[in-house]
Amino acid sequence: MTELKEHFLTAIKAAVAAGKEILEVYDSEFAVEHKEDRSPLTLADKKAHDCIVAALKEIGLPVLSEEGAEIAYEQRKDWPLFWMVDPLDGTKEFVKRNGEFTVNIALIEKGQPIAGVIYVPVKQTLYFGLAGTGAFKSEGVESIAAANLEELINSASQLPVSGERSVFKVVGSRSHMSEETTAYIEALKAEHGAVEMVSMGSSLKLCLVAEGVADVYPRFAPTMEWDTAAGQAILVAAGKEVVTYPEEVPMVYNRENLRNGWFLAR
Repeated sequence: MTELKEHFLTAIKAAVAAGKEILEVYDSEFAVEHKEDRSPLTLADKKAHDCIVAALKEIGLPVLSEEGAEIAYEQRKDWPLFWMVDPLDGTKEFVKRNGEFTVNIALIEKGQPIAGVIYVPVKQTLYFGLAGTGAFKSEGVESIAAANLEELINSASQLPVSGERSVFKVVGSRSHMSEETTAYIEALKAEHGAVEMVSMGSSLKLCLVAEGVADVYPRFAPTMEWDTAAGQAILVAAGKEVVTYPEEVPMVYNRENLRNGWFLAR
C-alpha cells in the first residue's frame, strides 16, 4: 500500500505539471488540428501527454492514453495494473477558452479504477481519490510540494462536502445533450419535483457528483474509457458509483472496444 501511495503521488504531480504545459499553450495563439473523428487536437494535448508519460515511465507500469490508443487489445488485455490517461479532457472547452478542461490520470487494476486524479489547470483545482483512503479536493494548486500522500491529504478537503440541498441537481454536458438525456431529466422531475440542471464541460461533471454539488450525472451519449476512469475512481473513493445504464452494473475498463456505453454517475 505504501508503494501504491508513492506511485499515486507521482501521478498527481504529473497531472499538475501537465496542467502547466497546457496553460502555456492556452495563454498563446494556438493552432487546432483534427483527429480522424474531427475533434480538435491542440499542441497542448501533445505536450501534456509527453509530460505525463515521462513521469509515469519511472514507475514501470504500462500507460494507455488517448494519445496512444492504437495499442492492440491483444497486447494490453492481460495487463493486471496500468495507467489510463487523458492528457487534455475537454478539448472543445479548451478551444472555446471557457476553462472547463482537465488532466485525467487513473490507475486501473483488473478492470477497475482504484486511484484517480483530475486537475483543472485554469482554476488550479485538484481532485484525487484512492480506494480505501477516500476522495479529496485541493484548491490553488500550482505544484505539489508534499513529501507523501498523507501530507497532501492533510491539506485537502474530503469529499463529498457535507450540506443539505432542497433541490435535486442533475449535471449535464455543455457540449453534448442527447434526446435520451432530456427524457431522463423529465422523469427525474416527475420523481423529485423541482430539478435543477447544472451544465459543465469535461470530467468536471463527475467531480461535481463526487463533491455532492450534484446528485446524478446521466450520460446517454458516447464517451471513451479515458474520459471517465479517473472520475470513477474519485467517485467510488467518495462512496458513490458509476454504473452502466440501464443494466446498472459497475463500469469495467480495458475492454476491447474502448468506447463507453451509457452510464449514470451518482
